[in-house]
Amino acid sequence: MWFRGWTEQEANKLGLYGWVRNRDDGSVEALFCGDVTIVHEMVSRCHSGPQGAEVKEVETFPAIGLTPPKFTIKPTV
Repeated sequence: MWFRGWTEQEANKLGLYGWVRNRDDGSVEALFCGDVTIVHEMVSRCHSGPQGAEVKEVETFPAIGLTPPKFTIKPTV
């Protein structure tokens, strides 16, 4: 399973909403919204990702904005 699909699956399991997308530079970007404890759990899971993933770094930043009422995969930017 690719990172975006895995991220969508894990976020949905945790009841989060937001989005995930690939970036042209090969990185993956995501916005996780929900209970702060659960968001931290999802970020923790992203440090390893799905089987076969090579995660080099995870950066976190606070975000403010509109999000969909579910978790979605967005197009690459």
